[in-house]
Amino acid sequence: MKQFNEKVAVITGAASGIGYGIAKLCAKEGMKVVIADIETNALLEVEKEISKITKDLLVIPTDVSKAVDVNHLAIETISKFDMVHLLFNNAGVSYRTLLWEHTLKDWKWILGVNLWGVIHGIKYFVPFLLKQNSESHIINTASIMGLMPASDIYSITKHSIVALSEALSGQLSSKTSNIKVSVVCPGFVKSKILESDRNRPEELLNDPSEMIFHPEMEANKKVMQQMNRNGMDPLEVAEYIFQGIRNEDFFIIPDKYRNFKNSIKHRMERILKAFN
Repeated sequence: MKQFNEKVAVITGAASGIGYGIAKLCAKEGMKVVIADIETNALLEVEKEISKITKDLLVIPTDVSKAVDVNHLAIETISKFDMVHLLFNNAGVSYRTLLWEHTLKDWKWILGVNLWGVIHGIKYFVPFLLKQNSESHIINTASIMGLMPASDIYSITKHSIVALSEALSGQLSSKTSNIKVSVVCPGFVKSKILESDRNRPEELLNDPSEMIFHPEMEANKKVMQQMNRNGMDPLEVAEYIFQGIRNEDFFIIPDKYRNFKNSIKHRMERILKAFN
């Protein structure tokens, strides 16, 4: 896809971070924009910002972990705009402790948003994309952590998104040439990903008695927060993504994070070594 003017884009996790950057760039490209997020107040603030650029805007509060919400998002989008050209499965959350000390609620919450959110997007939008038989592109947000050795639930979900995207791309290419797939693997970005608890559903909140405090992990979190504050601007990431769409790249990795290459190479070498 080379031209974006008047085309329709759907973005989940659009109230902050990369999703906000994507939404803003979509509007600047002259697209009809659908923004979705669980954080309603922040979503309304983004609506005010995006509406200064385009009036072709649809705002739908959405919990991507819930099938009914994503189905509603698809129905409302198609009802409003008739078409979908870019689908950004972008919503994500993060919370970190030792794997065996995570509560089941942690697993349900993080997998629900990060992985099931993408699954729901595929489930409810791909049949329509096939039916409309028009040029379209699905962009799933993973992370550079989805290519490196996994270290926590977040990175596990990002590995899963990479694998899911590979499978989706292969299956769609055997069915049609009209739908392309990309997986975005950014590094540190100015976002609130490490403050994800603010949007955690009440029914998935942990009992304080279940929590185990690790000073080293708290220190690590502060380092990560600082790296995020110094990370790429979301709009800059969005520009890399759009260039990847134009090029029909499967992997979209912003140049600033090519320095993770050695860690990725080390992981690949460990796998290949097992064949010797």
